[in-house]
Amino acid sequence: MVNRSCAPVLWFIVEFHTEEKPLYFPNSRFRRLSLGLVSLGRPLRFAPVFLLLCLLGCARSGPAGSGEIMYVSAPQANLRDHVATVYNRVGTVKNGDRVEVLERQHRFVRVRTAQKVEGWIELRALVPREIYDRFQQLSKDNRNTAVEGHGITRVELNMHVAPGRETDTLYQLVESSKVEMLKRATAVRATPEEVAAQKAAELARIAGDAIKLAPKKKPKTPPPAAPESKPTQGSPANQPAAESANQPAPAEEAQPKPMDDWWLVRDAQGHTGWVLARMVDLDLPLDVVQYAEGQRILAAFVLNTVQDEQKGTIPQYLVLLNENRDGIAYDFNQVRVFTWNLKKHRYETGYREHYIMGYFPATVSTQAFDREGTEPVFTLREQNEDGSITPREYRLIGNVVRQVLAPGEVPPHAAHSPDEPKPKSAAEKKLPHGKSGPHPHKKP
Repeated sequence: MVNRSCAPVLWFIVEFHTEEKPLYFPNSRFRRLSLGLVSLGRPLRFAPVFLLLCLLGCARSGPAGSGEIMYVSAPQANLRDHVATVYNRVGTVKNGDRVEVLERQHRFVRVRTAQKVEGWIELRALVPREIYDRFQQLSKDNRNTAVEGHGITRVELNMHVAPGRETDTLYQLVESSKVEMLKRATAVRATPEEVAAQKAAELARIAGDAIKLAPKKKPKTPPPAAPESKPTQGSPANQPAAESANQPAPAEEAQPKPMDDWWLVRDAQGHTGWVLARMVDLDLPLDVVQYAEGQRILAAFVLNTVQDEQKGTIPQYLVLLNENRDGIAYDFNQVRVFTWNLKKHRYETGYREHYIMGYFPATVSTQAFDREGTEPVFTLREQNEDGSITPREYRLIGNVVRQVLAPGEVPPHAAHSPDEPKPKSAAEKKLPHGKSGPHPHKKP
C-alpha cells in the first residue's frame, strides 16, 4: 500500500509576459501545463493558491494607510517625493488640511491628502487629531458666546487651544484678519526656553521618541571669602565693618512673573482660538480712539445711529476701557458712552464711569418704555463691595445715560478698582496748588 501523504510534491514555474496575449487553453505552453496536472490523477489542490498569487501580483492600488489622521498646522508646506536635502515637490498642503499617515521615518511622515496625492512632509508641520478635536469642541462651546467687539490682527498669529504661549496651536491668522472678540483671559508668560521645551516634548511624543531632558546646570560655587582681618587695638574704624560682615545678607524679594492678556477670537471661517491680546486692535473709527487718553480699549458696541446733515449716518458707541497693562484680574474699570453732537459734528463723552471692577460679557439691546418708546439698553456686570457680581442696566435717552431701576430699588455699592487714586488728606488739601510738601532745597 502506497502512503499518498508521503508522495513527492510537484512544483511548476510559470512565466508572465505582459507583452503577449493572455494564455488560453489553445496556447501550447498552458496546454502542456494543464495536461501534466491532469495526468497525475490528483485534484488541483494548488489552483486556489495559484489564483491568489496572481491577483496579488497584478494589484496596482496604492499602499494601505495606517488609519491615523493628522492636520496641517503650518501656513503652507510642500510634499516631497523622498526624504533628502534635494527633492521634487509632488504637491502642496495648507493650514487646516486633513491628511492620512502612510509611513514614518524619523522626523518625516509620508501622507496622503484628500486629493490622493502622496508625499513626505516634516512632522513639525502636523498636529494629531486630538488637538483638532479640542479646537472643534472649543468652537462648539462658544458658538453662542456674546461678541464683545470686532478686531483686526496686526501680524500673523497662531490660534491656541488655551491661553498661554506654550499651549497647542493649529490654525493661523494672516495679517489684517478680521475677527470677533469673545472672551478675555490672563496667563503667566512662559519664557522662550519653556516654550521650546514644551514644543520639543510634544513633537517627540507624536514621533514616538523618548523625551530627553536637558541636564540641570549645576549652580556655580561662589569663590572662597577672604580671611577676616582681626582688628588691632586702637583701631575702632574696623569694628563697624566686622559687625556688618557678620550680619546675614537681606533676602531678595521674589519678582512677580510677567503676565499676558489673551482674547478668544473667531475668524471668518468659523475657527475659534486664543490669541495674544496686544496683537489685536479694535475696529473703531479714529474719532473715537483718540478719546482713549492712554487707556486700553477692551470692548466697543454700537448703541444706535443718528443722522447728520453733513456726515450722514453716524453710530454712537459704548466703550469699555482698562489700564494699559497685562495681567489685570477684572476686564474693565471704565465705561464711556460717546454720543454725536449734531451741531458741532463731532463725538462727545455723553457718560463716564471709572474706577469700577467690571467683567464680561457686556450686552447691548433695545427695550420698549412707556412714554419714551424703544431705546437702546446696555447691561454691565460690576463687582460690589461684598465681592458679589451683579448686572446693572443702563439706557440711552437722547444723549443722556440713566441707570434702569425698579420702583424702590437701591443698587448695591460698587467696589472700587485698586488703581483708584487715594483721596488727599486734610493737610495736603491746604497746600498751595502744585506743591505737596516743603521744598527739599530750602531750609525750614
